[in-house]
Amino acid sequence: MWNNLGQLIIITAPSGAGKTTLIRKLLKDNNYKLSVSYTTRSPRKGEINGIDYNFINDKEFLQKKDSNFFAEWALVHNHYYGTSKEDSYNLIKTGKTVIFDVDYQGALNLQRTMPDALSIFILPPSLEILKKRLVNRKTDSQEVIDLRIKNAQKEIYYSKHFDYLLINDKIEAAFISLKDIIRVNKLNISKNSKELDPFIDKFLRGSWK
Repeated sequence: MWNNLGQLIIITAPSGAGKTTLIRKLLKDNNYKLSVSYTTRSPRKGEINGIDYNFINDKEFLQKKDSNFFAEWALVHNHYYGTSKEDSYNLIKTGKTVIFDVDYQGALNLQRTMPDALSIFILPPSLEILKKRLVNRKTDSQEVIDLRIKNAQKEIYYSKHFDYLLINDKIEAAFISLKDIIRVNKLNISKNSKELDPFIDKFLRGSWK
């Protein structure tokens, strides 16, 4: 039945908005799976091939790119990153909801190649709170924090291209809202027309064989 299929969910946010925390909470439910991207960079300490990323070399990546394997790809800091369209659709056929954790550029590219995907942009209540969160993380220098704030203002401009805008003021309330958005999207006729049309046709034909 159509509603047993999973969904494609694109989640984007400026650094410090709480995206990673919200996604980790979603992934505690086995019905959600994170899309594992392909990259040509070397694994960092603790990263596992096939779980954090699919690590491949430049030649393999370019071959996949040329064969239209990727739904979106980018060259970032001299390394390639890409998302497999086929892997994601295979997962939703099993009933899994696939989460794409990407920046706004990757999100816009995915929207073009996967128009049936739900896109959510997460924001903090204000730039002041965003800056406070970045400072409290104690992982970046002041120079990096200033750059992230500057980039956030650029990224927020593109939020109008997303289906939903979610304000992350308090994490538990934001998480409930995030799950509600995903649940409602399951019933969205325009987003799920490929699966809904055959289901509705059975009503029109009066046949359930």
